[in-house]
Amino acid sequence: MKVLLTLVFLVLSLNVTSAQTTDKDTLTSSEYKLKSEYNVMTDIKLETRGRYKNTKKYRLIEEGIYLDLNETDSFKYRMTISYNQVIVTTDQYPLEDILDEYLLYVSHEFKSKKDTFKIELGGDLEDLKRAKNDLIGKKVFNRDYVGEDGKIYVKLVVE
Repeated sequence: MKVLLTLVFLVLSLNVTSAQTTDKDTLTSSEYKLKSEYNVMTDIKLETRGRYKNTKKYRLIEEGIYLDLNETDSFKYRMTISYNQVIVTTDQYPLEDILDEYLLYVSHEFKSKKDTFKIELGGDLEDLKRAKNDLIGKKVFNRDYVGEDGKIYVKLVVE
């Protein structure tokens, strides 16, 4: 009986895995329902953390952006944001695309409350400034679209 249950579990796991890894780039728009929104980030705000008051570790560059004095590479700038997230799927969209688009990384995750998240972003000064100007106060999400080749792609939308 135990062996049978294990086999059933393995078969179900394989089915779920294969369904989740379907390559939608190979599907046409008639075979796949386009998603108008994935997870949605709203109410994006700059946050000031107590850690930035330590002038031996951080120096204010401009509102919301700090130089991490302990870092030596060009990605030594920090900006903390908070945002509300409406979770539609279990993937990392749109945060992953924001990190890719602005060449940033999450340098610290702060304790979250329900659907409100706080993260410290790290990166180059110009990339952080661009992200700050583009994202603060906006709604950010991903949307499917059909490319010229007929394949389904996902794009980052900032409104």
